[in-house]
Amino acid sequence: MIHERITALKKRLVEFASLAEEMVSGSIKGLLDRDMPGLKKIIDKDEPGANNMELAIDEDCIAAIAQFQPRAKDLREVLMIFKINSDLERMADYAVNIAESAMFLIERPPVKPLVDIPRMSEIAIKMAKDSVTSFINEDSALAKDVCGRDDIVDELRSRIIMDLTGFMVKDPSTVERAMHLIRISGALERIADLSTNISEDVVFIVDGEVYKHKAK
Repeated sequence: MIHERITALKKRLVEFASLAEEMVSGSIKGLLDRDMPGLKKIIDKDEPGANNMELAIDEDCIAAIAQFQPRAKDLREVLMIFKINSDLERMADYAVNIAESAMFLIERPPVKPLVDIPRMSEIAIKMAKDSVTSFINEDSALAKDVCGRDDIVDELRSRIIMDLTGFMVKDPSTVERAMHLIRISGALERIADLSTNISEDVVFIVDGEVYKHKAK
């Protein structure tokens, strides 16, 4: 019975991950397409849905532990689901942060053409997806690959900050808009960090290897 419950929990976790990924991609798409209704949907509809999903999965994890008192691998899996669930909720929160900044930006002239932020978002979203997949499939190789991509995201954020700092120095009127772009890049970096944390835990659970910071 516990294995059936864990399978059901994993299915719900994948559904939650899909929602969080859609929120992040939707917030970036709203920024690029200057889509105010789409951005408002993320804040007004998707975020409450994400919060409800997190609470429901938490309750199911607690109920599974109370009912079945799992041990060894089963317990580790339930606890991992519990942790990933929390990380996904934080990713959804970061998507809301991006949407809020995007709503500010699309009503004003662009500071510069957006190149690095869309690229950064593509990598971060794929990292989130693959980190959950690596857990579901117990795929430590994929988890390690996710960890390796974190450096790329960090480099892109450093480039974004450097470029925008130059714009702010040259034209102080761009400061507020540039800071919102930096906020967006920071949210994407945190999503990548959360995905890396999940993947490090997967490596430990599957291989018994402490993989933290090895990809740095």
